[in-house]
Amino acid sequence: MKSNANAPLRPTIRVASMLCLISVLGGCAELSSVLESAPVSVGQSNDAALSRGIKESLELGSTRAADLLSKAGGYQNHPIYRIKLPESVQPIASRLRQFGLGSQIDRVELLMNQGAEQAAKEARTVFIDAVRAMTITDALNIVRGTDTAATDYFRGQTETSLRQRYLPIVQSNLRQIGFYQQYQQMLSAYKKVPLSNKPNLDLEQHVLDKSLDGLFAQVAEEEKLIRKDPLGRGSRAIAAVFGR
Repeated sequence: MKSNANAPLRPTIRVASMLCLISVLGGCAELSSVLESAPVSVGQSNDAALSRGIKESLELGSTRAADLLSKAGGYQNHPIYRIKLPESVQPIASRLRQFGLGSQIDRVELLMNQGAEQAAKEARTVFIDAVRAMTITDALNIVRGTDTAATDYFRGQTETSLRQRYLPIVQSNLRQIGFYQQYQQMLSAYKKVPLSNKPNLDLEQHVLDKSLDGLFAQVAEEEKLIRKDPLGRGSRAIAAVFGR
């Protein structure tokens, strides 16, 4: 009877021991908590813990980044992510300022950043859908990867579809906030300036590129913070995966 009573516990103990041997999975105490609370069978506990922890980490990092940059001034007031006119256009912009068009240039840059901020609100849903589609194999590679492995996977898997969905969002929001009216005013003035070798001022793609670059850069920063403090910045499930 004693042997039979203890028998059901052995698979659980073996699974917990195996999980604790994975280099990135620290603390058996937290892992035990995950095993006890996870609504899965013993044989599925490893996959469930990894999948839940990684997906929570990605969801937290991506949604925090989207929330931060979608706030008013999220791009415009950020010291790194603020979207400016392309480098190739900056010499032209300087000349236009000399012709008294500085306020128009400032207005266009403001609207570019506001468009990116509006689009970032929509990115939140896109990110969550992408996270939920990831596989266990993806999760294992992320756990064993670098400090930005989750972000690298995320961008590699979603950037193409994000661009397809993000561009009309950028266009729509730029249109709503009056970007095109200001943009056309600047273009009209620009065409009258006697300059040769004028660069292309198609700014939609520029805004799209810079918006996504800033967004993924912030996702990477959030991932690093979660890895450093998985319990404080994440959850018990995340701590069971990334905790040391």
